[in-house]
Amino acid sequence: MSAPDVHAASGLRLGVSDPRQEGPADLRLLAPAAAAWGGAALAVGAPGQWTAMAVALCLGAAMVLLAAPGLLRARAAGRRGGNEARDGGAAAARAHRRARVAAVVAVLLCAAAGAASAGLHGADTRRGPVPGLARQFARVEVEITLTSDARRTYPRVRGDHSTPASLLLDAEVTLLTRPDRTAVRLRTPVLVIVPPGGATEVWQRLLPSTRLRIAGRLAPPLHKGERAAAVLRPEGKGPPRVTGPPSLLQRTAGRLRAGLRRATEGLGPDARALLPGLVVGDTTRITPELHEAFRATDLTHLMAVSGSNLAILLVLFIGPPGRALRAERGGLAPRLGISLRMTALLGGGLTLAFVLVCRPEPSVLRAAACGLITLLAIATGRRRTLIPALCAAVLLLVLYDPWLARSYGFVLSVLATGALLTLAPRWSEALRRRRVPSRLAEALAAAAAAQAVCSPVVVLLASRVSLVAIPCNLLAEFAVTPATVLGFAALALAPVAMPVAVLSARVAGWPAGWIASVARTGAAFPGAETDWPDGLSGAVLLAALTAVLVLAARWVGRRPWVCSAAVLLLVLAVLRPVPLTRVLTGWPPPGWAFAMCDVGQGDALVLAVGRGSGVVVDAGPDPRLADRCLRELGVSRVPLLLLTHFHADHVRGLPGVLRGRAVGAIQTTSLDEPPEQAAFVRRTAARARVPVVRAVPGERRRIGALDWQVLWPPGEAGTGPVAGPVPQDPNDASVTLFVRAGGLTLLLPGDLEPPAQQALLRSRPGLPRVDVLKVAHHGSAHQDSALLRAVRPRFALVSVGRGNPYGHPAPRTVDALTAQGAVVLRTDKDGAIAVTGTGSGLRAVGRS
Repeated sequence: MSAPDVHAASGLRLGVSDPRQEGPADLRLLAPAAAAWGGAALAVGAPGQWTAMAVALCLGAAMVLLAAPGLLRARAAGRRGGNEARDGGAAAARAHRRARVAAVVAVLLCAAAGAASAGLHGADTRRGPVPGLARQFARVEVEITLTSDARRTYPRVRGDHSTPASLLLDAEVTLLTRPDRTAVRLRTPVLVIVPPGGATEVWQRLLPSTRLRIAGRLAPPLHKGERAAAVLRPEGKGPPRVTGPPSLLQRTAGRLRAGLRRATEGLGPDARALLPGLVVGDTTRITPELHEAFRATDLTHLMAVSGSNLAILLVLFIGPPGRALRAERGGLAPRLGISLRMTALLGGGLTLAFVLVCRPEPSVLRAAACGLITLLAIATGRRRTLIPALCAAVLLLVLYDPWLARSYGFVLSVLATGALLTLAPRWSEALRRRRVPSRLAEALAAAAAAQAVCSPVVVLLASRVSLVAIPCNLLAEFAVTPATVLGFAALALAPVAMPVAVLSARVAGWPAGWIASVARTGAAFPGAETDWPDGLSGAVLLAALTAVLVLAARWVGRRPWVCSAAVLLLVLAVLRPVPLTRVLTGWPPPGWAFAMCDVGQGDALVLAVGRGSGVVVDAGPDPRLADRCLRELGVSRVPLLLLTHFHADHVRGLPGVLRGRAVGAIQTTSLDEPPEQAAFVRRTAARARVPVVRAVPGERRRIGALDWQVLWPPGEAGTGPVAGPVPQDPNDASVTLFVRAGGLTLLLPGDLEPPAQQALLRSRPGLPRVDVLKVAHHGSAHQDSALLRAVRPRFALVSVGRGNPYGHPAPRTVDALTAQGAVVLRTDKDGAIAVTGTGSGLRAVGRS
């Protein structure tokens, strides 16, 4: 491109000196990189013969395209008797066609290379005895070398229990002892899953490159196309046997990471948890509640180390890439008198050290590859354009590690970086033309561009869209750089001057705490996120909607009243004021006295006790759903939260009930089973400073027009109105309430099974007919018909999850209730349910 062309493309007049003036974006590597990425993504986990066939077809097509121009030229020369073409335009057209053919050939070759790399890596993973033994769930003794740090999973509710938080570690099996005691040496990647127990702290301290000898049981990979050939679950509760220490480099990195953890010990809970993750990717202190807040606001890229951290360090050292050749370039390097080539060399060392200390996560690898390519351009004096650097980084990384092609972290990192390099500058310029301040325009454009391209991928993971992501990213962004720089200062100073490192960490804790506060505040809004169709169809739908909004932005920007209306609608969608939502949706109905929340396969019930106040019975399995239901009902004060029993589908949503609400007390059953869930309730209540009390059999309580009596479980023999031993099954120990709300009567039996239902009826032979029955145990088939006949409810409400694997509610139970004259409503079909009115005006309405 000639100099005038460069100036014309830059938009500046000739003679204006600015080294950032370049021609149009260089996209020549985009198609080859995308082809290699696509080839690797399709071939990972595919049968070997299909991969080989695809590679052969790509290579064959490339050879045909390369050979075709020569054949055509020879045939044309024969017809013309060797005469040269006299038309210069025709020669230019032929050159253009050759360029297009070369581009297609490059795409085909890169696609073949990506598929071949994935096929070879996959074949190497499947080689050896480990995959076969995994299919047999064989018990083995192995020597392994760890290739990652331990990472903790978050508990998930499965039915009535919560899966425990396990540790995951990547490793390579180097020596395998089969069940017949024969041994074989190999290098096969496996995923080690360590169950909770006394040795988890030991496992968590192990560093990559540590060699272990353990006995365990193999199992197939959790998902098809994974890097690991098998899952290895160690046996026993004791610590693993270490046969070889980590390498010197890993020990050094481990000391640095441990020093940062020690330097942050005195910070507040959120800053203490977040700062090590923000700086070096150490997320061991991140609580499930904080993780949920970052997820709801699309700030998870800040919760763990990302490529932006390396960009901050490189800019601090070398200055912005566009100024690297100028005498007045920024960064520390010119101020220290370091030459350009030495700057590039030291920058490369800084990049490699960053990858070592922060671990080779997908976003870190992407940033490191881009940084190294840019540094190479600086060292050789070539023009630095970041789009070709990004494309080259993608191409090299997917060829080196084809599993990155299917990594959501890698996809999000590349898409976000691409948006910042392509869309963000144009959107920023458009905002500046509309008199938006320069810094604000750049920040807003960057956040909007990253959100626009990443949201469809996030939908594939979470089936939801965050409505507060852009403002939360804007508010958090200005705190990222000081937290990162000061955090790295604490990391570097900890081994040599811990008091100074502690001081640096304390100052870094302020911006880190601010980031956590932004996440928690944003997640607390009723409309922080909205559900969205899942799967590929949902992603395509969101991408199409985003494209429409982007195309309409220019038209909207010229009409201030439309912009104002759009902003107002967004604010209302996020705040969701109860009066407005009631007008628009009819929910909640006026005068509601009782509500059953739609929380999936679990229970969460609300009894109204006044404006903005309600007694809550159970919290469901999901904090987000419990919080959303209470916000939609307008409940901001909870005088009492009653947990009928400690199964996970009734208590795991407790943090959602406590979020942003004044809770007077938590009342529980007298049986602490399962013990881990009972401990979770007490731990969560202690953090919120809410007292926990036991339900006393026969006790009566009253708040305003609402009063209730505890009918079950019994007390110890000889004590209380209901004597007898406490049932030892958690379901049968459910706290059962008889409730009067004005003229409305309700029976809330938790998850009582037939034996306990029969015992309840024997202890309360005069149990009256009720208006509303909360059907026990999600409408399972295990119901006592005598109890159903005794209470003869007008409305029977079932809290049940859509598509649950238990067949709830059982048709037999529904038939028995309808035979008694009850109207049956269920949350899987009717959504949340509210009861209003009394007497002949009593009605129950579902939201859906």
